[in-house]
Amino acid sequence: MGKSKQDPTKPPKKPGLMERLKTGPVICAEGYLFELERRGYLQAGAFVPEAVLENPGLVEQLHREFAHAGSDVIEAFTYYGNREKLRLIGREKDLEPMNRMALKIAKKVARDTGGLFAGNICNSTSYMPDDKATHKPVRKMFDEQLGWAADAGVDFVIGETYSHGGEALMALEAIKAAGLTAVITLAIPTNGVTREGWTPEDTCMRLEAGGADVVGLNCARGPRTMLPLLKKIRKKVTVPMAALPVAYRTTVREPTFQSLNDRHCNCIPRDHPFPIALDPFTCNRFEIAEFGKAAYALGVHYLGVCCGAGPHHIRALAEALGRKPPASRYSADMSKHYIFGSARKLHEQHRLYAGELRNRRGAA
Repeated sequence: MGKSKQDPTKPPKKPGLMERLKTGPVICAEGYLFELERRGYLQAGAFVPEAVLENPGLVEQLHREFAHAGSDVIEAFTYYGNREKLRLIGREKDLEPMNRMALKIAKKVARDTGGLFAGNICNSTSYMPDDKATHKPVRKMFDEQLGWAADAGVDFVIGETYSHGGEALMALEAIKAAGLTAVITLAIPTNGVTREGWTPEDTCMRLEAGGADVVGLNCARGPRTMLPLLKKIRKKVTVPMAALPVAYRTTVREPTFQSLNDRHCNCIPRDHPFPIALDPFTCNRFEIAEFGKAAYALGVHYLGVCCGAGPHHIRALAEALGRKPPASRYSADMSKHYIFGSARKLHEQHRLYAGELRNRRGAA
């Protein structure tokens, strides 16, 4: 018998997450909460994704901007869209509509762009490792969100931003019980261990043993203070790894963006830049590119940027990994700048001035 031919009326099956990770990097844009707060469509503090219901077109547009910049993953904007958070703002009745709308939006963009369609669950904010009474309600919150994600046909689920290793394991168990591929990432606090005192590498080993498909870190730490932890984890696990730092310049002294202090400003409420006065600490696109290259060299293939990310960061990451997304058409070309450029079509006077500026910088 001859080989059966694919039905020409059906689009070819796209490679899944694990298949893509075997052949190269997978880029995932996150940071929707911060970006939509900056644009004035979401409230800092509660950080509930209300824009999904109130401004769905804006959420769709942001998905498209990230895809245009190089994101392979279209992640449903259900971060903090859980029962606990909606109860906090008096919108518990909107839980299911909000989740289903977020999944519908992401699925549409993934279909249009050829991206991977990801569901999302996250830290519940109510899990307490020593209080068993919190465990069942948290697992129930995971299960209901995962049920809607499964109904929507997600390609995989991202379980993220866990500072409790036990909660990360609970999220993993729930994802696997739903029969879905699991990417589990931890947010490691200032002291360098989970809230229970587990090291990041030990926690990732436990997650690998529990059946996680991808393990790693996201949020809390910027490139400079995430990279050393990734090196330790890479030595201990064999599954693919993920790394999605915040787009802020954290330091050894202040290793998380929650711990940053601005010594040049005395008008910040509570004298605490997190979360709405972090602007002076923002990483530029070149710092994100350097992080991407360094992490990929370690063998970390699932890469992205979390809180603070903009499409320009995602484009820089994609380009650093050898990609040329549609947004690369507009990547900077300073040779055409009228003062700093060198293009022959520029007016001679401008080119001479640009040369003088370069010489001054070299002499400084």
